[in-house]
Amino acid sequence: MSKTNASLMKRREAAVARGVGQIHPIFADHAKNATVTDVEGREFIDFAGGIAVLNTGHLHPKVIAAVTEQLHKLTHTCFQVLAYEPYVELCEKINAKVPGDFTKKTLLVSTGSEAVENAVKIARAATGRAGVIAFTGAYHGRTMMTLGLTGKVVPYSAGMGLMPGGIFRALYPNELHGVSIDDSIASIERIFKNDAEPRDIAAIIIEPVQGEGGFYVAPKEFMKRLRALCDQHGILMIADEVQTGAGRTGTFFAMEQMGVAADLTTFAKSIAGGFPLAGVCGKAEYMDAIAPGGLGGTYAGSPIACAAALAVIEVFEEEHLLDRCKAVGERLVTGLKKIQAKYPAVIGDVRALGAMIAIELFDNGDTHKPNAAAVAKVVAKARDKGLILLSCGTYGNVLRVLVPLTAPDEQLDKGLAIIEECFAELA
Repeated sequence: MSKTNASLMKRREAAVARGVGQIHPIFADHAKNATVTDVEGREFIDFAGGIAVLNTGHLHPKVIAAVTEQLHKLTHTCFQVLAYEPYVELCEKINAKVPGDFTKKTLLVSTGSEAVENAVKIARAATGRAGVIAFTGAYHGRTMMTLGLTGKVVPYSAGMGLMPGGIFRALYPNELHGVSIDDSIASIERIFKNDAEPRDIAAIIIEPVQGEGGFYVAPKEFMKRLRALCDQHGILMIADEVQTGAGRTGTFFAMEQMGVAADLTTFAKSIAGGFPLAGVCGKAEYMDAIAPGGLGGTYAGSPIACAAALAVIEVFEEEHLLDRCKAVGERLVTGLKKIQAKYPAVIGDVRALGAMIAIELFDNGDTHKPNAAAVAKVVAKARDKGLILLSCGTYGNVLRVLVPLTAPDEQLDKGLAIIEECFAELA
């Protein structure tokens, strides 16, 4: 009996915990670059990229070759027991790429949540303080500490009770929704007045472009003021670049475009082309605040993932993927704005930094009425037409595009045509 998506979904429902969501009722069988083929043999254009993990596409030949070579050497020793050169070489390359004119060191782990957890640990050890300020709309992970930092209860922490204390919430600047730079800075000052003295705050953590929150880009002027505020009070700035990093925004790290450098930077997702790898890079004096044994993990910085990440960095350089990122972003944004012009009552905003692209939907153009229902319909219609899309946003009213940067123009154009068809059917 041949496998079908429906039969596999039944098995999934019986075997997999309910809390593990699934956006599309599809089981992938194989993939290449920006094309995914399901178990029934149907092809889909992948505008999701495994949620920003596949900037270099599915199964990039150079990445696969590097992993294959490493497989024949060793797959695991635990770096804390027996070290291996790829870990060190990758840290050297990350230290050179992360913004900041200061000596840096890097820690490698396995997931984005783990990277954020460790960044907070490092900030606490380096400052002797415990408090952390995060922002509305933030997404930092699914572990207990990162759930506390994440600014969205449903579905991430619903039913789990209160998250860890010592976390305070400031307003993320968002001009579209009426939050100015002044409003955001004032919200931090209110925390200092009402909740915690600056000397009790170890770090302020921010996504330069919010991911799950809706792809809102932090204004450069805000980042400069936030940096000055951190410096004034001896607070460390943590840039969460888990989703923005590895070239998604047109620079290898989005903070390169913000005019300031963070003290600590987290990265994950696309850094290893689909293999589990994440990390924290920061000022050497802060990174060294924790004694030997206080950082690490059994699988952290796996030699397989390190080999993949080194290949990803080479691919970006050899194939000029940062330039390609800008071209992909421009092509898609131009096309989406044309669609917006046809359906302004539904599409309220098209925004992007590089190829990190969002389409925000409203009811009759009213920014106070997020249209999550329309987003759900577009995602479903697009899937039926062979295009995989994702939604995001605090109210679920944002479509996001995270297509591999290696996708050919003809696939980008086909994806745009499908999106236009979906909106035409909504009208």
